[in-house]
Amino acid sequence: MIISISRRTDIPAFFSEWFFNRIEDGFFMVRNPMNVHQVSKVEVNPKNAECLVFWTKNPSLSFIENLTKLDAKGFKYYFQFTISSYAQDIEKSVPKKTEIIEKFQKLSNQIGKEKVIWRYDPIILNEKYTFDYHVKYFEYLAEKLSSYTEKVIISFVDCYSKIKTRLQDNQISELTQDQMRKLGIALKKIADKYNLKIESCSEAINLDDIGIPHGHCIDGDLINRICNKKFIFQKDKTQRNECGCVTSIDIGSYNTCRHNCAYCYATWNGNIPNSVDNSSPLLGSLSNEDKVNDRKVPILKEHSPELFSD
Repeated sequence: MIISISRRTDIPAFFSEWFFNRIEDGFFMVRNPMNVHQVSKVEVNPKNAECLVFWTKNPSLSFIENLTKLDAKGFKYYFQFTISSYAQDIEKSVPKKTEIIEKFQKLSNQIGKEKVIWRYDPIILNEKYTFDYHVKYFEYLAEKLSSYTEKVIISFVDCYSKIKTRLQDNQISELTQDQMRKLGIALKKIADKYNLKIESCSEAINLDDIGIPHGHCIDGDLINRICNKKFIFQKDKTQRNECGCVTSIDIGSYNTCRHNCAYCYATWNGNIPNSVDNSSPLLGSLSNEDKVNDRKVPILKEHSPELFSD
């Protein structure tokens, strides 16, 4: 199985101690997003978790330093690392980008550039964050990061109803296809300049003709490369049709991220609960109301060697 850590929150930024405690115990308790009292026990070890995929905007230094614990146990992993060009009017609790760039570079030096994917997403347009603004700062970031990654993934903002007020307060609306295409052409030119592969994330628009293919954030090809395997993957049916990710299990919880970004679909109220570092679920301790079931997960199969023989 592949473990996603996490589309729902930023565990490397805020829950480092909790995560590594769970790794030591060998399992995670994951609350069902639709019913918090339904809890899945997911056993995680190097034999059944073929790869860990981390999602983050600002991993803590303690998280980066503790990655050696994963290495010692034999875990394979990589990072989806978001660095955008917004100030704190949009990303209210995200620190200055210079600090985050340094962490990106440190992480890449520690684990290898192929394991740190740069995300420039979501792209928004308003009076401040214009086409020219994005072109300028995308190139600034590309110059800083190109020696520390092989790929950049872009996406365009989605205006979910649960965050509609937040977006309207910041004059954010969905981009037109013409705007997406114009930006895509400009960003592709910059990516080529810095020898970066560029892909899109979960976009209905087809940008193949301008050299931006649909991406796979949880990427079977990259996982096979990192693991030196030939695993057989299936598309994740729990994600929307436009998503190219392979099947994974997410261990995060919604409404726990403290970055407070205006565009975030994973946090839609300001009541962020505290986690308990030594508890098994991310949200508090188990109670009598919780019903725990073991999550049955099949081990990934590999292509038969006969398929590759002469």
